[in-house]
Order: sequence, then structure tokens, then C-alpha cells
Amino acid sequence: MSKPPGIDPKPLPREGEAETAQPVPFEREFELLFRERFAQLYRYLDRLSGDSGIADDIAQESFVRLYERGAMPVNPSAWLVAVANNLLRDERRNRRRRGRLLTLHGGGEGSDRSAPSPEGGVLEAERAAEVRRALDAISERDRQLLLLRHEGYSYREVADAFGIAPSSVGTLLVRATAAFTRAFKEGSGASD
Repeated sequence: MSKPPGIDPKPLPREGEAETAQPVPFEREFELLFRERFAQLYRYLDRLSGDSGIADDIAQESFVRLYERGAMPVNPSAWLVAVANNLLRDERRNRRRRGRLLTLHGGGEGSDRSAPSPEGGVLEAERAAEVRRALDAISERDRQLLLLRHEGYSYREVADAFGIAPSSVGTLLVRATAAFTRAFKEGSGASD
């Protein structure tokens, strides 16, 4: 993503340093948030979608929308996750629609997933495939909850992203973990 115009490359003052009464300009807040959260949002989307190209595009588009908004929301991380989830849902819907059209008109199966890299280890690739199958087998919400938490989002950020009470996040994560564990065991042929 190219740097939005007007961002001053100077770092923001740290806590305790030259505190002033003037508010931090939006552009500087945006730059700091981008530096702190882009990689985390990308990794979440990559694991959720299973496609690094889509994850990169959606993470970038989420930040573009925040920049176009021109003001920071109350909880910027949760806002970015909510926007990213909506964009991913739209992308999946469009991809299914394109796939149906391609199949209908003889254009192929509609799959544009790239082949796994040959340098990856066979066991690691098999394990990643098992995890992907288990993630795909659980509900979208459970998948999102687990991946957000795995990426280090706080209970408050997860709660804000889903519009739920922070006190319910732990319970939902326990249920999502149990659903994932069941799906993983079923997919790998393991028994209880």
C-alpha cells in the first residue's frame, strides 16, 4: 500500500515525552496505527481466508477506508477487523458468483488458488491442510474469534469487533475451541 499523502514521517512522542495540549493529527495517528496493526490484521485475514493475496488486498482496503474516514473510531483495531470481515464476506460472495458463472459458461472450476510452494515440508503442509480443513468446518464466527485471539487481539477488541459484551468473549472462545478440536479430530481420523 502506498503511503497516503500528507503523512509526516516523524515518530509520535512516547508516553511521558513532551506532552502537549494539542491533539495528535489524524495522519500521524493513522501512520502509527498502520505500523502497529497492519501485519497483525494481514495475518488474521491470511489465516481466515487461506489466500495471502486476498488477505493483503483486504488489509490494505481496510486501512484505506479508515484513512478516507478521516477520523479515528473509538476502538480503531476493532473497527478495522469489522471492516475487514465485511470485505472478506463480500469477496467470498463475489468469488462464488464468479465461479458459478465460469462453470456455467465453460470457463473452468472457478478455482484460482495457487499451488503450495515446493520448499515447504511435507509434514508441515499436511498439518496446515488439516488445520485449514478444521477451520473451514466450524462456523465463520468461531473461526473469526479463534483467529483474532490467536493474533493477539484483546477481549475488548474482539468484543467491539463483534458487538458483544467483553464478558462473553471467554465463553465464546471456549466453545469455538471445542468446535475446532472436534473438527480437527474428525478430519484427521483421531478418536476421543
